[in-house]
Amino acid sequence: MKFQNIISETANGITTITINRPSKLNALNRETIQELHDALEQAEEDSKTKVVIITGAGEKAFVAGADISEFADFSVEEGGNLAAKGQELLFDFVANFSKPVIAAVNGFALGGGLELAMAAHFRIASDNAKMGLPEVSLGVIPGYGGTQRLPQLVGKGRAMEMIMTAGMIDANQALQYGLVNHVTTLEELIEFTNKISGKIMKNSSVAIASAIRAINANYEDGENGFEVEIEEFGNCFGTEDFKEGTQAFLEKRKADFPGK
Repeated sequence: MKFQNIISETANGITTITINRPSKLNALNRETIQELHDALEQAEEDSKTKVVIITGAGEKAFVAGADISEFADFSVEEGGNLAAKGQELLFDFVANFSKPVIAAVNGFALGGGLELAMAAHFRIASDNAKMGLPEVSLGVIPGYGGTQRLPQLVGKGRAMEMIMTAGMIDANQALQYGLVNHVTTLEELIEFTNKISGKIMKNSSVAIASAIRAINANYEDGENGFEVEIEEFGNCFGTEDFKEGTQAFLEKRKADFPGK
């Protein structure tokens, strides 16, 4: 599949998707959102892909926001449709992806860029990263899940302050807030993310997919996370990965998970 705005490469079980619009600081337009969806769909269907890393091209930006020129003259209805379609195509799609998605945040992650990073299962930032949701400075609010995911990650008070001030925080403050898991140098960012991916890939991909569903259930209205956990726990007992994992443990050897 050929893309105009992203680069998707798979090696050693890791699919790295790079948003490649450096002249626009990798800003998200509708075409890029669709391409990201298509690349992720392709990665989900690819049995060789065990982990997905999303990052930005260049040293300045992960994603510096949405492409404002696309929606500056939208009506109320068009604005609502923009948010709904974007969440369905990309942001919720990432959050509920069955394989681990890691955001390797290099440089600016603002607006839709931070929302994309927050939709990933966790985040690793370079030490030059700057993060924020500046939408209220444009007379609008975050529309790709930002008002929901930021409080979940950093707490209500900090989220309110970040959104109301439209300010940015640096990588170390993001680490202190719990918004990112690790901070590295820019040069080490992808290598460090690959190392964590390697640790993930040693484990059962089937169990990881179950864990993603169970964890996410706690944040969904009408879902009882404990009940989903019980169901997913039980389902694991019917998998080949469970049989291999337990047998390997009893035989005191490393498991070779079939992913089934």
